[in-house]
Amino acid sequence: MKKTFTISIFVRCVIFLVKGIWVRDVTGLENLPKNEPFIIAPNHSSYMDHFIVGSIILQYLKKKLYFIAKKEHFEGVSQKSWHRLWNNCITYIPIDRSKGEEALKTTLSYLKHGGVIVIYPEGTRSLTGKIQKGKTGVARLALWAKVPVVPVGIMGTFEILPKGKNIPGMKKATLHFGKPLYFNIDHNKKITKSLLRKITGQIMKEIAKLSNQKYNF
Repeated sequence: MKKTFTISIFVRCVIFLVKGIWVRDVTGLENLPKNEPFIIAPNHSSYMDHFIVGSIILQYLKKKLYFIAKKEHFEGVSQKSWHRLWNNCITYIPIDRSKGEEALKTTLSYLKHGGVIVIYPEGTRSLTGKIQKGKTGVARLALWAKVPVVPVGIMGTFEILPKGKNIPGMKKATLHFGKPLYFNIDHNKKITKSLLRKITGQIMKEIAKLSNQKYNF
């Protein structure tokens, strides 16, 4: 029997605080597919991205999320404990980035079973707050699983908590969710570097537009 999705009191409190303190505006939530698996692809410039994106989507979809994160985020006792507190609502998938495409295959089963995956195409946080060159992992995963990608533009989180800082400032962030990008015409093509780079460029240009930036890579 399918388990009923519930949000714990702890997570509800975090969502309330995050939205109340650090979120100014959110648009485009209606673009999130309700009845199919998909990938959420935001730009990434702060640890606050996890909390804000997770809080907004959990409350809207009322569905468990799967975040892909580098394995180094799971090595400390405090980090493992923190992730367990979110376990009913968010599952963090540790990825060894040195293993390339093999690392992504872990996530395929979640998409095949209707899951929603959150992955940052840039691969790591921006040191300047400006959008970086996208890696091809999101494109590869979208083609493997034959699912759409929802681009997300985040503005303001770099000012809240840039890399190197431990205490978030009292700034506000804005999120814009774009329309799903479907790559049906590419599903039967051979997955080549040029195809992956083309699709990655499409995704990154939409993210840049939604975050009021330009993508020049």
